[in-house]
Amino acid sequence: MTHDRKLQALYGLKWNPFLTDIPVEALWTPPTFEPFFFRLENMVMEGGFAMISAEPGLGKSKVLQLISHRLSPLQDVCVGVMERPQSSLTDFYREMSAIFGVNLAPNNRYGGFNGLRERWRHHIKSTLFRPILLIDEAQEMIAPCLNEVRLLSSTNFDSQCILTTVLCADSRLPERFRSHELMSLGTRMRLRLILEPLHKEHLMEYLKHALNSAAAPHLMSEPLMEALADHSLGNLRVLNLMAAELLAMAAKRELPMLDEKLFIETFSRQPRPVKKRS
Repeated sequence: MTHDRKLQALYGLKWNPFLTDIPVEALWTPPTFEPFFFRLENMVMEGGFAMISAEPGLGKSKVLQLISHRLSPLQDVCVGVMERPQSSLTDFYREMSAIFGVNLAPNNRYGGFNGLRERWRHHIKSTLFRPILLIDEAQEMIAPCLNEVRLLSSTNFDSQCILTTVLCADSRLPERFRSHELMSLGTRMRLRLILEPLHKEHLMEYLKHALNSAAAPHLMSEPLMEALADHSLGNLRVLNLMAAELLAMAAKRELPMLDEKLFIETFSRQPRPVKKRS
């Protein structure tokens, strides 16, 4: 029996709620997301730049996934996702041409620039919505590519923006915006969402949501959830790694439920001291 089938048989789980590949419909919405999404949805009519920033493990990529999931079904909205932000300028245009369906010659950057802008203008004229570009791990983008997005987006002497761009990055990107090279782009951020370490009550809310979505609301005892929330330092990735390890250990032992005893046994194991030879 595979591990996933064993989990399903033991606990009736639809999926492992602590892995990264859960269905997007089951993702938890952080408490700060709704106001940001409301403002972003309005910005799609006008174009502009938004940024999501956080230290690793706080859920910024999942927020971007939620944005894509919630914007894509909107009628006439075109959402593109950049998969390789660390590209050179030539590869940047290759990917942009694939994302927005424009036949570009990589060695003709001027033609690519005009081709993309013409495609976006046509989209705006027929739908009134700006196309949307989502870029994860944007701190990896080289400065020329970041500035190229800025130049591509701006038209009519910088009085109009024909693209909505959401940059998702760790704290290195806001720091880079302080440099002379990227200061112009940094000043164009209309929306900013800075994710902070989560409070205990939000971590508890996340755990309950994850278990309910996976159809196993009683899989963990309340004291265990409190212990996980207390020891995860407000970091969702740390919380999920700990919970996944507990779930794997419980499945191995075929325990009916995960509790605080399992937590103590799993995370309080100390290496035995090596005896010195006499």
